[in-house]
Amino acid sequence: MATQGDDDERSFFSEVPVRPAAKAKAAVDEKPHYLGHRDRLRERFASAGADALPDYELLELLLFRLIPRADTKPVAKALLARFGTFAEVLGAPVGLLQEVKGIGPAVALELKVVAATAQRMARGEVHGREVLASWQQLLDYCRSAMAFEAREQFRILFLDKKNALISDEVQQTGTVDHTPVYPREVVKRALELSATAIILVHNHPSGDPTPSRADIEMTKEIIEAAKRLGIAVHDHIIIGRKGYSSMKGLLLI
Repeated sequence: MATQGDDDERSFFSEVPVRPAAKAKAAVDEKPHYLGHRDRLRERFASAGADALPDYELLELLLFRLIPRADTKPVAKALLARFGTFAEVLGAPVGLLQEVKGIGPAVALELKVVAATAQRMARGEVHGREVLASWQQLLDYCRSAMAFEAREQFRILFLDKKNALISDEVQQTGTVDHTPVYPREVVKRALELSATAIILVHNHPSGDPTPSRADIEMTKEIIEAAKRLGIAVHDHIIIGRKGYSSMKGLLLI
């Protein structure tokens, strides 16, 4: 004889939907859509190289390891929309990187590690070598180190008698549009390092590398001070996001 409890139990189980076995297995086997995309992108990089990938896809590849469980394409595109280019993404300050959705403190820091690694590699291309014979490598290094800085930096490359790089130093850091430079300090440091020549480099955070009147006058003061002590000033390079200017190339010095 059935009891009220038996009826309730039968009623309860009759209301539980039975999931077909095939559907249950499909749910277990289903993988996020971006995993296949990651595999295909890695294969393209391996077979065709970085030049075959646009900036957002190369940035995606980098983000795969930093953001392992999410679709990184929207994040990569958001970074490029915010900063402009792959190089500008790596050059952006940590605080600004974190303003982009999907970029937390850890990912922002890892991007800066990648940027520092690229700069170290570029520096290795010129350190100890005859700089004037490796001019493009020198420009690439200076651009990677300075083009996307938010404040002006005044950098000096100290060279020996064979024009090989002895030391690369940031002497001053200023504001968004001005850096104080003291010719006496420039020459003093060159003497300390036994440098016989120097190359001056500074950046324009505005992006426009055109020399200002103040840039030209300051350079001439340094040339005059260095000349008295037998130190040559080979050039003054101005770095911007839009390119670079050489005062020597422009016949300004």
